[in-house]
Amino acid sequence: MKSFFRMVLLALVLLVVALVSALTAMRFAIHGREVAIPDLVGKTPAEARRVAEDIGLQLEVERQFYSPSVAEGRILSQLPPAGTQVRRGWQVRVAESLGPQRVEIPNVLGQTERAAEINIRRRGLEVGAVAEIQMASVPAEQILSQSPPPNASGIAAPKISLLVSGVTPAQALVMPSFVGQPLGSVTLTLQDAGLRVGAVTVAGQSANVVSPIAVAAPQVAPPSPASMIVSQNPAPGQRVIVGAAVSFEVR
Repeated sequence: MKSFFRMVLLALVLLVVALVSALTAMRFAIHGREVAIPDLVGKTPAEARRVAEDIGLQLEVERQFYSPSVAEGRILSQLPPAGTQVRRGWQVRVAESLGPQRVEIPNVLGQTERAAEINIRRRGLEVGAVAEIQMASVPAEQILSQSPPPNASGIAAPKISLLVSGVTPAQALVMPSFVGQPLGSVTLTLQDAGLRVGAVTVAGQSANVVSPIAVAAPQVAPPSPASMIVSQNPAPGQRVIVGAAVSFEVR
C-alpha cells in the first residue's frame, strides 16, 4: 500500500514539473519574439527604417509637421514611444519634421474652391478638410472661411482646411387646387409663392375644323382677371419647384 501511494505521489510531482516546464518554455517563446521599440526621434527616415528593420519592425512615415526645434528631414515623433515592448513585425508610425515654418499662408477667402486649391498647392501646402454650408445669399463653391487664417505663423501642419458655400437646393412646393377661383387673385397667390403664370386658354377654344359648310366661329372673350379657372397644369397635389410655371384653362 505504501508503495502505491509513493508511486502516485511521484507521478503527481512529475506532472507538476512537466506543467511548470511547459509554461516556462511558452513564456520564453512568447517573450523571445518581443522587442523594445528603439528611440527614432532625431534620425532621418532612412536611418530610422534601418534601425527598425534590423530588429524585425516596420516603419511608416505617416505625417509631416513644422517644428522650430527638430531639423527638417528628421523624425519628430513616434508611436509607440521608445521602450515599448512589441512583437516582431509591429509597425512603428513616425512624423517627419519640415523644420521651421517658412511658407506664407495665402488668403483664399472669396475664391472658388478650384482656385483656392490651386493657390494652396502652388505654395507647397495641402488642402485639409473641406466642409460645406448652404447659404442662399452667397454664390456656390465660394470659400467662406479657412484654417489657418491668412498670413498665420507658428502653424503645425502644412494643411489648410476650407469652409465652402454649397449649392442651395431648389425649394419644392405642393401644388394646391385653384379650380373655381378667379385668375387675378390666383396670379397674385402664385407670385407670392415664387411661381409664375404659364399659358392661359379659354375653355371651348379649339383648332378650326375644316368643313364643307362654312360656319362663323363664335366670338370668345379673352382671359381677364375675372375669368374663373376650370383646370390647371400641374394638377393639384403634384410637387413643383419654385420658379415653375402653372398653366390654366378658364371660362
